[in-house]
Amino acid sequence: MNYAIEAEALSKRFGEKQAVAGVDLSVPKGAIYGFLGQNGAGKTTTLRMLLGILEPDGGTRRLLGSDRPLSVAARVGYLPEERGLYPAMTAREAIAYVGALRGMKLGEARVRADELLAAHGLGHEANARIRTFSKGMAQKVQLLATFVNRPDLIVLDEPFSGLDPVNQQDLENMIRAERARGATILFSTHVMAHAERMCDGLVIIAHGRTRFSGSVDEARAHLPSRVVLVTEHPLSELQAMLPPGSTVDIAPGPGNRYRFPLPPGGIEPLLACLLETGSGIRDMHIERPTLHDAFVAIVGEADARVETREAA
Repeated sequence: MNYAIEAEALSKRFGEKQAVAGVDLSVPKGAIYGFLGQNGAGKTTTLRMLLGILEPDGGTRRLLGSDRPLSVAARVGYLPEERGLYPAMTAREAIAYVGALRGMKLGEARVRADELLAAHGLGHEANARIRTFSKGMAQKVQLLATFVNRPDLIVLDEPFSGLDPVNQQDLENMIRAERARGATILFSTHVMAHAERMCDGLVIIAHGRTRFSGSVDEARAHLPSRVVLVTEHPLSELQAMLPPGSTVDIAPGPGNRYRFPLPPGGIEPLLACLLETGSGIRDMHIERPTLHDAFVAIVGEADARVETREAA
């Protein structure tokens, strides 16, 4: 078995609303995968179907090799989108309680809770009650509870939401440490920078369907790289140097600044032509598309397909 998660054609309807209409997902063992989509795209519903919290109306799923997700729940760590801890519990007991739910002995879970709290700067708060914590601190405790049973698979629904930049970095480090231990991580997020830095692979869904599956670089390749050129003098010949159909935009900033798609032949032939013009090249660099750019383009294409289908 090479995959920790496998899903094909998952679907789910709530009354008149088709929340998920065909999601395919394969997450290799030991990988960090991002699960991206707009609000309402079906991410949380899909995650709950994968975990066995919801039963799909159609499609198949396998979690850690089992088609009965609840049977492997003790090997899974899950952070739901809706945060929730018992406010009267201490931080230690809150984490240990989740460990017990995952099959750990309570004494073992308490020791593990103390280890996690100490390792992540909350050791002195182990006996403080959750009601006294800030929202960010309480969320961090719930994140630690997700890792308490040393799970083989970790599923995080918007884990970075509500965390300050320092704790976001701490969470990134925690996720990488769990992967180094051998765990598989799947997380949904709206923050593209986290996915761009961390993910071995991505799945992007829109309107309840998988629209892209692959690496970050493959997602970026959905859009062309662009050249930004700054010259000392205006360059009226630039359009003629580019392939037919290329669009030249005026880039923001002082001076004569141009932005256009990187020609298929690369930048060297273009540079040779530019040097002959005497326009005075002040700067020239290639802008690679970001994951944010690729996400917007992929979701936009999905929106256009839906609008076309509805119009027909």
